[in-house]
Amino acid sequence: MRFEKVRLYISTPRIGRYLQATGNSKPKAIKLYKANLNVSQAFLPVIAILEVSLRNRINTILTGHFSDPDWIINQKNGFMIDPSLTHHDKRTGKMIKNRYLKGEVERAEKRIVKSGIAVTSGKIISEQTFGFWTDLYEVHHYKILLGRPIQIFTNLPAAHGRKEVNDALNKIRMFRNRLYHNEPICFNGANKDFQNAEDIHTLVLSILSWVDLDLIKWIRDIDGVQKQIDKGKRT
Repeated sequence: MRFEKVRLYISTPRIGRYLQATGNSKPKAIKLYKANLNVSQAFLPVIAILEVSLRNRINTILTGHFSDPDWIINQKNGFMIDPSLTHHDKRTGKMIKNRYLKGEVERAEKRIVKSGIAVTSGKIISEQTFGFWTDLYEVHHYKILLGRPIQIFTNLPAAHGRKEVNDALNKIRMFRNRLYHNEPICFNGANKDFQNAEDIHTLVLSILSWVDLDLIKWIRDIDGVQKQIDKGKRT
Protein backbone atom coordinates (compact mmCIF):
# COMPACT_ATOMS: atom_id res chain seq x y z
CA MET A 1 0.00 0.00 0.00
CA ARG A 2 1.34 3.42 -0.95
CA PHE A 3 2.50 5.73 1.82
CA GLU A 4 -0.23 8.30 1.12
CA LYS A 5 -2.91 5.69 1.73
CA VAL A 6 -1.14 4.46 4.87
CA ARG A 7 -1.12 8.03 6.16
CA LEU A 8 -4.82 8.38 5.32
CA TYR A 9 -5.75 5.44 7.53
CA ILE A 10 -3.10 5.77 10.25
CA SER A 11 -3.34 9.60 10.47
CA THR A 12 -0.72 12.23 9.72
CA PRO A 13 0.29 12.91 13.36
CA ARG A 14 0.73 9.22 14.15
CA ILE A 15 2.75 8.26 11.09
CA GLY A 16 4.66 11.52 11.45
CA ARG A 17 6.55 10.18 14.46
CA TYR A 18 7.76 7.25 12.42
CA LEU A 19 8.82 9.54 9.59
CA GLN A 20 10.80 11.71 11.98
CA ALA A 21 12.49 8.68 13.55
CA THR A 22 13.56 7.35 10.13
CA GLY A 23 14.89 10.56 8.63
CA ASN A 24 11.70 11.20 6.64
CA SER A 25 12.07 7.94 4.73
CA LYS A 26 8.58 6.80 3.79
CA PRO A 27 9.52 3.13 3.22
CA LYS A 28 11.43 2.98 6.51
CA ALA A 29 8.61 4.73 8.35
CA ILE A 30 6.15 2.07 7.19
CA LYS A 31 8.58 -0.72 8.15
CA LEU A 32 9.05 0.78 11.61
CA TYR A 33 5.30 1.14 12.06
CA LYS A 34 4.86 -2.54 11.25
CA ALA A 35 7.79 -3.47 13.48
CA ASN A 36 6.09 -1.66 16.34
CA LEU A 37 2.91 -3.63 15.68
CA ASN A 38 4.82 -6.91 15.57
CA VAL A 39 6.48 -6.23 18.91
CA SER A 40 3.13 -5.23 20.40
CA GLN A 41 1.53 -8.40 19.07
CA ALA A 42 4.33 -10.54 20.51
CA PHE A 43 3.73 -9.10 23.96
CA LEU A 44 0.04 -10.01 24.10
CA PRO A 45 0.33 -13.73 24.97
CA VAL A 46 3.03 -13.30 27.62
CA ILE A 47 1.22 -10.41 29.31
CA ALA A 48 -2.03 -12.41 29.12
CA ILE A 49 -0.36 -15.31 30.95
CA LEU A 50 0.96 -12.86 33.54
CA GLU A 51 -2.48 -11.33 34.13
CA VAL A 52 -4.29 -14.66 34.39
CA SER A 53 -1.63 -16.18 36.66
CA LEU A 54 -1.57 -13.12 38.90
CA ARG A 55 -5.33 -12.88 39.39
CA ASN A 56 -5.84 -16.62 39.94
CA ARG A 57 -3.05 -16.89 42.49
CA ILE A 58 -4.28 -13.79 44.34
CA ASN A 59 -7.79 -15.24 44.30
CA THR A 60 -6.50 -18.47 45.85
CA ILE A 61 -4.57 -16.60 48.54
CA LEU A 62 -7.45 -14.29 49.45
CA THR A 63 -9.98 -17.13 49.39
CA GLY A 64 -7.87 -18.75 52.10
CA HIS A 65 -7.32 -15.49 53.96
CA PHE A 66 -11.04 -14.77 54.23
CA SER A 67 -12.10 -18.45 54.30
CA ASP A 68 -14.56 -17.41 51.63
CA PRO A 69 -14.61 -18.39 47.92
CA ASP A 70 -16.95 -15.42 47.35
CA TRP A 71 -14.67 -12.87 49.01
CA ILE A 72 -14.68 -10.60 45.96
CA ILE A 73 -18.43 -10.11 46.38
CA ASN A 74 -18.66 -10.14 50.15
CA GLN A 75 -15.67 -7.88 50.75
CA LYS A 76 -17.43 -4.98 49.06
CA ASN A 77 -18.64 -4.36 52.61
CA GLY A 78 -15.42 -5.57 54.16
CA PHE A 79 -11.83 -4.52 53.49
CA MET A 80 -12.87 -2.57 50.38
CA ILE A 81 -14.53 0.02 52.63
CA ASP A 82 -12.06 -0.19 55.52
CA PRO A 83 -11.98 3.06 57.58
CA SER A 84 -8.30 3.50 56.70
CA LEU A 85 -9.35 4.09 53.09
CA THR A 86 -11.02 7.34 54.12
CA HIS A 87 -9.00 10.43 54.99
CA HIS A 88 -9.46 14.14 55.52
CA ASP A 89 -7.92 16.37 52.87
CA LYS A 90 -6.37 19.26 54.81
CA ARG A 91 -6.18 21.46 51.72
CA THR A 92 -9.82 21.16 50.63
CA GLY A 93 -11.40 20.18 53.92
CA LYS A 94 -13.18 17.29 52.20
CA MET A 95 -13.36 13.66 53.21
CA ILE A 96 -11.71 11.50 50.55
CA LYS A 97 -12.86 7.91 50.20
CA ASN A 98 -10.89 5.31 48.25
CA ARG A 99 -13.57 3.01 46.89
CA TYR A 100 -11.72 1.94 43.75
CA LEU A 101 -11.93 -1.83 44.35
CA LYS A 102 -15.56 -1.72 45.46
CA GLY A 103 -16.46 0.41 42.44
CA GLU A 104 -14.72 -1.97 40.05
CA VAL A 105 -16.58 -4.97 41.47
CA GLU A 106 -19.92 -3.17 41.26
CA ARG A 107 -19.26 -2.11 37.68
CA ALA A 108 -18.42 -5.70 36.79
CA GLU A 109 -21.65 -6.89 38.39
CA LYS A 110 -23.68 -4.40 36.34
CA ARG A 111 -21.99 -5.51 33.10
CA ILE A 112 -22.67 -9.16 33.90
CA VAL A 113 -26.32 -8.52 34.77
CA LYS A 114 -26.76 -6.47 31.59
CA SER A 115 -25.42 -9.34 29.51
CA GLY A 116 -27.98 -11.70 31.03
CA ILE A 117 -25.40 -13.93 32.69
CA ALA A 118 -25.61 -15.06 36.30
CA VAL A 119 -23.35 -13.10 38.63
CA THR A 120 -20.71 -15.35 40.17
CA SER A 121 -17.43 -14.70 41.91
CA GLY A 122 -15.58 -16.44 39.08
CA LYS A 123 -17.18 -14.20 36.49
CA ILE A 124 -16.45 -11.06 38.49
CA ILE A 125 -12.82 -12.10 38.93
CA SER A 126 -12.40 -12.65 35.19
CA GLU A 127 -13.94 -9.23 34.52
CA GLN A 128 -11.43 -7.32 36.62
CA THR A 129 -8.74 -5.21 35.00
CA PHE A 130 -5.03 -5.64 35.56
CA GLY A 131 -5.22 -2.40 37.58
CA PHE A 132 -7.59 -4.02 40.08
CA TRP A 133 -5.06 -6.71 40.95
CA THR A 134 -2.00 -4.47 40.95
CA ASP A 135 -3.78 -2.07 43.32
CA LEU A 136 -3.64 -4.76 45.99
CA TYR A 137 0.11 -4.07 46.18
CA GLU A 138 -0.38 -0.38 46.93
CA VAL A 139 0.35 0.44 50.58
CA HIS A 140 -3.27 1.14 51.62
CA HIS A 141 -4.82 -2.17 50.49
CA TYR A 142 -1.68 -4.20 51.17
CA LYS A 143 -1.70 -3.22 54.85
CA ILE A 144 -5.40 -4.02 55.26
CA LEU A 145 -4.78 -7.46 53.76
CA LEU A 146 -1.86 -8.01 56.16
CA GLY A 147 0.53 -8.46 53.23
CA ARG A 148 -1.21 -11.57 51.96
CA PRO A 149 -0.86 -10.67 48.23
CA ILE A 150 2.93 -11.10 48.44
CA GLN A 151 2.39 -14.80 49.19
CA ILE A 152 1.75 -15.56 45.53
CA PHE A 153 5.47 -15.06 44.90
CA THR A 154 7.14 -18.25 46.06
CA ASN A 155 10.48 -17.33 44.46
CA LEU A 156 10.72 -13.66 45.40
CA PRO A 157 14.37 -12.53 45.67
CA ALA A 158 15.54 -11.91 49.23
CA ALA A 159 15.97 -8.16 48.75
CA HIS A 160 12.50 -7.73 47.24
CA GLY A 161 9.23 -6.90 48.96
CA ARG A 162 5.95 -5.08 48.36
CA LYS A 163 7.56 -1.96 46.89
CA GLU A 164 9.65 -3.81 44.34
CA VAL A 165 6.67 -5.92 43.27
CA ASN A 166 4.41 -2.89 43.10
CA ASP A 167 6.90 -0.87 41.06
CA ALA A 168 7.38 -3.72 38.59
CA LEU A 169 3.65 -4.36 38.20
CA ASN A 170 2.89 -0.69 37.67
CA LYS A 171 5.52 -0.40 34.95
CA ILE A 172 4.05 -3.45 33.22
CA ARG A 173 0.50 -2.10 33.66
CA MET A 174 1.33 1.26 32.07
CA PHE A 175 3.12 -0.47 29.20
CA ARG A 176 0.21 -2.88 28.77
CA ASN A 177 -2.19 0.05 28.56
CA ARG A 178 -0.12 1.53 25.75
CA LEU A 179 -0.38 -1.75 23.88
CA TYR A 180 -4.14 -1.96 24.28
CA HIS A 181 -4.60 1.64 23.15
CA ASN A 182 -2.41 1.12 20.08
CA GLU A 183 0.23 3.55 21.32
CA PRO A 184 3.79 3.23 19.97
CA ILE A 185 6.34 1.40 22.12
CA CYS A 186 9.38 1.91 19.89
CA PHE A 187 10.37 5.47 20.74
CA ASN A 188 12.46 7.40 23.21
CA GLY A 189 11.43 10.95 22.49
CA ALA A 190 11.74 11.36 18.74
CA ASN A 191 14.19 8.51 18.29
CA LYS A 192 13.60 4.86 17.50
CA ASP A 193 14.35 2.95 20.67
CA PHE A 194 13.13 -0.48 21.81
CA GLN A 195 14.97 -0.40 25.14
CA ASN A 196 11.85 0.17 27.24
CA ALA A 197 10.12 -2.74 25.51
CA GLU A 198 13.12 -4.94 26.32
CA ASP A 199 13.08 -3.79 29.95
CA ILE A 200 9.36 -4.56 30.28
CA HIS A 201 9.86 -7.99 28.73
CA THR A 202 12.52 -8.69 31.36
CA LEU A 203 10.13 -7.51 34.10
CA VAL A 204 7.33 -9.76 32.83
CA LEU A 205 9.63 -12.77 32.86
CA SER A 206 10.88 -11.81 36.32
CA ILE A 207 7.36 -11.58 37.75
CA LEU A 208 6.43 -14.93 36.22
CA SER A 209 9.57 -16.55 37.63
CA TRP A 210 8.77 -15.12 41.08
CA VAL A 211 5.39 -16.85 40.88
CA ASP A 212 6.61 -20.18 39.45
CA LEU A 213 9.72 -20.99 37.43
CA ASP A 214 7.72 -23.53 35.44
CA LEU A 215 5.74 -20.65 33.90
CA ILE A 216 8.89 -19.47 32.14
CA LYS A 217 9.41 -22.90 30.62
CA TRP A 218 5.74 -23.15 29.68
CA ILE A 219 5.65 -19.90 27.68
CA ARG A 220 9.00 -20.40 25.97
CA ASP A 221 7.42 -21.52 22.69
CA ILE A 222 4.99 -18.58 22.54
CA ASP A 223 7.35 -15.85 23.71
CA GLY A 224 8.51 -14.14 20.53
CA VAL A 225 9.06 -10.70 22.06
CA GLN A 226 12.85 -10.54 21.86
CA LYS A 227 12.83 -11.92 18.33
CA GLN A 228 10.50 -9.16 17.17
CA ILE A 229 12.45 -6.50 19.05
CA ASP A 230 15.64 -7.62 17.33
CA LYS A 231 13.91 -7.37 13.97
CA GLY A 232 12.62 -3.92 14.87
CA LYS A 233 16.09 -2.70 15.72
CA ARG A 234 17.21 -3.62 12.21
CA THR A 235 14.47 -1.60 10.45
